[in-house]
Amino acid sequence: MLITLEGIDGSGKTSAREFLQERRADIDATLTFTREPTESWYGEAVQRSIRDDEADPMAELFLYTADHAAHLAKTVQPALDRGEVVVSDRYSDSRYAYQGATLTERLDDSLEFVREIHQPWTRPPDATIYLDVDAETGAERSGATNKFERVEQLRAVRENYERLLAEEPDRFVRIDATRSPDAVRTDVLDAIETVLEKRRQ
Repeated sequence: MLITLEGIDGSGKTSAREFLQERRADIDATLTFTREPTESWYGEAVQRSIRDDEADPMAELFLYTADHAAHLAKTVQPALDRGEVVVSDRYSDSRYAYQGATLTERLDDSLEFVREIHQPWTRPPDATIYLDVDAETGAERSGATNKFERVEQLRAVRENYERLLAEEPDRFVRIDATRSPDAVRTDVLDAIETVLEKRRQ
């Protein structure tokens, strides 16, 4: 089973993943934790583009897609084949939301374009925990240290996430991430346990 953690920058995904790793003994499953961008050289190329305000958005999309394809082939699918539950901090929905937002001036439906590019190189999540915060909160928490963390950009990204949630409401579990970190992490753990229990039924 593939479970993903999604949300705009500053929503607390990485904190939630680290908490789940600390509490993995409490979860009745064999877990593999991972993230995107990866720590491979593909992921390093993505990180370089994130830091470059002049990076071309279309070229950036293909860097992300390459990293995602390698992540699926080398980490996600092998773990799934072993019968493990994979928990990924960011996955394909991040691409649709973020790269969809960066390409709006070039394409009529940029989110759908990004999905079509990704389609041959992905495996859809079985469940997605969506940590929901407004753009202003996300930018403040993240420090707005790169082009993706700015308020206007995060507003567009959040709108794309809302579109994804509306299209697949059964896959997403929305969690109010404006609350205290302890409350959010507890809800994430509960959501993971609920998703796994439903899978067993």
